[in-house]
Amino acid sequence: MAQKEETAAATAPTSQDGEDLENLEDPKKLKELAELPPFEIVTGERLPANFFKFQFRNVEYSSGRNKTFLCYVVEAQSKGGQVQASRGYLEDEHVAAHAEEAFFNTIMPAFDPALRYLVTWYVSSSPCAACADRIVRTLNKTKNLRLLLLAGRLFMWEEPEIQAALRKLKEAGCKLRIMKPQDFEYVWQNFVEQEEGESKAFEPWEDIQENFLYYEEKLADILK
Repeated sequence: MAQKEETAAATAPTSQDGEDLENLEDPKKLKELAELPPFEIVTGERLPANFFKFQFRNVEYSSGRNKTFLCYVVEAQSKGGQVQASRGYLEDEHVAAHAEEAFFNTIMPAFDPALRYLVTWYVSSSPCAACADRIVRTLNKTKNLRLLLLAGRLFMWEEPEIQAALRKLKEAGCKLRIMKPQDFEYVWQNFVEQEEGESKAFEPWEDIQENFLYYEEKLADILK
């Protein structure tokens, strides 16, 4: 299966949709957040469309998908209620570490310990055991950070080591979810390059809903 992506910023009261960060787990709310200007590119460029169509496809057998793309949305809330937001993508081909590790090494150092952070990851596949361990350690020592992780596919989910790692993520407070069709559409609209500056409609692949349900059932069985 696959493994690893980066980029943007805005300011508004409370969260950008007018609600406290505790309620921002709904993809629709996150979509509204990301569409609110101004967003400022932090690093890199949008993901090429052909990369998205291949790497993010939620197939059951992911032959050839040997890296992970990670799209992120970061919200930082101050005590005064103001929110700063950024978004971007990372992929492990461009960094020494896996994308999850790269996020902690390249994006997180800029975090202000005085702020509260809600981070949402849209990853092409769920973390390997080593990356899951790094996520757990980071969450345990960073009390002002909450992570919502949405995975297109489950990486080697049959392996006991991976299943144990996913359970440890849940125990550490990481919210795990399989990407729904609307989550793939969100990534397409906000993290994928559009030709000639024109936004093209997302075209779901034939088995997108069926594969979502397949992985959702597998994840539920692992985490119960």
